[in-house]
Amino acid sequence: MKTSQFYISTLREAPSEAVIASHKLMLRAGMVRKLANGLYAYLPVGLRSLNKVQKIIREELDKIGALEFKPTVIQPGEIWKESGRWETMGDQMLKAKTRGEQDMIVSPTAEEAYTAIVRDGLTSYKQLPVNLYQINTKYRDEIRPRYGVMRGREFIMMDAYTMNADDASLDESYKAYEQAYFRIFKRLGLKIIPVKADSGAMGGSGSEEFMVESPIGDDTLILCDKCGYAANAEKAACASDSTPNAKTELPYEDVATPGVFSIEDMEKFFNLSPKNFIKALIYRAENVGLDLSKDANGKQFKLVKDQAGNYYPTAYFCVLIRADLDVNEAKLASALKASAVTLANDEEVLTYAGAPHGFVGPVTAKVPLIVDLSVVSTDKDGSFTAEMHDAITGAGKEGFHIKHVEPLRDFTPFLNADVRLVKAGDKCPVCGAEFHTTKGNELGHIFKLGQKYTKSMHVTFLDVNGKATTPTMGCYGIGVDRTLASIIEEHNDEKGIIWTMSTAPFQVCIVPIKYEGAMKETADKLYDELTKAGIEVLLDDRAERPGVKFADMELIGIPLRITVGEKNLPNVEFKPRAAAEAELVPAAEVSAKAVQYVQEALAALNA
Repeated sequence: MKTSQFYISTLREAPSEAVIASHKLMLRAGMVRKLANGLYAYLPVGLRSLNKVQKIIREELDKIGALEFKPTVIQPGEIWKESGRWETMGDQMLKAKTRGEQDMIVSPTAEEAYTAIVRDGLTSYKQLPVNLYQINTKYRDEIRPRYGVMRGREFIMMDAYTMNADDASLDESYKAYEQAYFRIFKRLGLKIIPVKADSGAMGGSGSEEFMVESPIGDDTLILCDKCGYAANAEKAACASDSTPNAKTELPYEDVATPGVFSIEDMEKFFNLSPKNFIKALIYRAENVGLDLSKDANGKQFKLVKDQAGNYYPTAYFCVLIRADLDVNEAKLASALKASAVTLANDEEVLTYAGAPHGFVGPVTAKVPLIVDLSVVSTDKDGSFTAEMHDAITGAGKEGFHIKHVEPLRDFTPFLNADVRLVKAGDKCPVCGAEFHTTKGNELGHIFKLGQKYTKSMHVTFLDVNGKATTPTMGCYGIGVDRTLASIIEEHNDEKGIIWTMSTAPFQVCIVPIKYEGAMKETADKLYDELTKAGIEVLLDDRAERPGVKFADMELIGIPLRITVGEKNLPNVEFKPRAAAEAELVPAAEVSAKAVQYVQEALAALNA
């Protein structure tokens, strides 16, 4: 390709709204242009790299037997009502109506579409597993789209789904995708951290994220250097660090504590460590999937019966945790099978705790108790063990706390769960070493969905015995745009992008100082030789100053530049993008050297 036939639209400065490297460089290199907040159009140079990312994804998924399909971007609302996510997906889902008043959505994900498509043709176990993937446009109405294509409203996702006859088959599919992901990101030139993760709104059991370390990452990663344990903070567990007091036989009693609201206030008032206090917090939860009917305080909440599964649109809970720890709201939402959890407001706290925040206690709370493992743990046989004794907590009336509290004697959990937020310095549950943290961005995610969608959407097949059986599912996603942006985040310098050979819009650029005479003749000859050798070449035939040409090629990030200058002929300059200096190479030999350079770079990525 010659620049006279190509569209290059570089900027010397990025717009002020661009604050991260990839956003700045994608705009400056003319890869994308902003149409509206969270909406970006790809220009030719950007689309070439985007297509290469997609090509690598396709190649690796094809290798594990996945087949590409293409569901529609606009989906009928009926299938989302079947799955139960029509209401629970929240405001990020863009809804619309046809002229016939049919509910429609702009696809934020495709579990429902895949399930509906496969359901209509599935009859026998002989058809399973069904392993399909798509690379398609999605839309989520992000509250704060930012960082360019890293978090936009419209984006491109690779979504893959497997429908399996049983858990053993699902495990095989899950492992195959896990290995394919490692190969994909290796070929793209990205250093990936695989971490245990929360399944979130997707549901299911097993879940693993593929992260890249990034100072502007949305996620906090909990890492152990000793044994390699890695988890998203939303999922991370840690070793118990409880040192309980001796059990007391004294009954709990009120202690007047006027003006004592915070944990710090309690430390000063009682002259004790916060490890002696139980913190009680009232939470509001949305779309709760737990059965609350067995709890006396849970019966007050309205239950909605739905074919996708019964749920409580709104319910309240009292969460108990050791006072030096914090609640992980993602873990809490997962434990409650809720779409979202938030701290209750002052009025709600009074209604369900009988006291303002700071004096809430488990003995008088009027809602089900969710108790962290730091307060009460669960044994292998399902029985409870108190991890705290002779504790102090809120009395459930303003201006008072209670002391000599014994968990399991003075209160009983409705649900016992790990809802602790793990932080740097906590101990690894595998080896006991201290954790450290870093920020990361999620590029890929794999889930074991189980029967969340196949049950709610009534999918069955006849097993080997002719019995109607519900299949199980897996879901596997890669954010294509943010993967492209992450390559730039990891590979750049003050001059611009430094593309990996596998994702560069062009592998080699030829830059004649002037496109005339012997320089034009040499440049054209090199262009023909490299093109015939299968190398992707951009020949800069513009009537621009050399400095402008060099700056553009470095900004765009083409991995290898061959400069043809009159004073150096019959030699030319051979300069890899990341090299500090160029070397002179005879023009007659440079094509072979460039081909070798490109092939070796690709081989290293593909190894």
